[in-house]
Amino acid sequence: MFKRSEMAPGNPIAHGPAPLSPEFSLEQRRILLGIAHESIRSALEGQPFSVAAPAAPGLSEPRGVFTTLYLNRAVNAAVSVEGRGDARRGREPGCESGREPDRELRGCVGYAIAMAPLYRAVAETARAAAFDDSRFLPVTREEALALQVSLSVLSRLFAIHPEAVEVGRHGLLISEGARRGLLLPQVPIENGWDRETFLDQTCRKAGLALDEWRRSAAIEAFTAEVFSDADVRSSG
Repeated sequence: MFKRSEMAPGNPIAHGPAPLSPEFSLEQRRILLGIAHESIRSALEGQPFSVAAPAAPGLSEPRGVFTTLYLNRAVNAAVSVEGRGDARRGREPGCESGREPDRELRGCVGYAIAMAPLYRAVAETARAAAFDDSRFLPVTREEALALQVSLSVLSRLFAIHPEAVEVGRHGLLISEGARRGLLLPQVPIENGWDRETFLDQTCRKAGLALDEWRRSAAIEAFTAEVFSDADVRSSG
């Protein structure tokens, strides 16, 4: 997933492309979210998951994507009472903060660059978020029934000057040598960070000094179209 991606820094530019309107229709969103859920379900049942390329246009193009899983807090409490305990292995900021009153982060894995057709990338990252995010224990059958999926489909990476970073618009990838850290555009909003804190925390994610972005680290940005189960339900 992201940790296996190799990023190449470019020349600083002020801004990258951002869509003026949603790229994906309601039906396309439903298809992608359904693929994510089915990928997790099939893994829990010990079955291989194979999905044919959707007929909907645009879903077979290679794209970077992150799949984020949330769990309703009430459901998580019930599972803990049954003896499973807390599913978390760590609380460090990841793809998203999970600091919401009614739900918590349960896993997040993605491809920062286009490595597979979008529909297949969603299937792979959903399964990895459920079972391979090292911060959490694997998702159980009980939890899978209450999982909420959020997808962040990424634009291409583009180099950016620190002063051009816009909180809420840009996600960041900061790298130096083999160390790389990525945070999605929604993370600083959820945590109440300003621009410099966002840059600091992306360096932290990479295992760098917090202010390394002021020196030799390469800074790249991207935009993302984010949608979830809740968005599809409210629109349907």
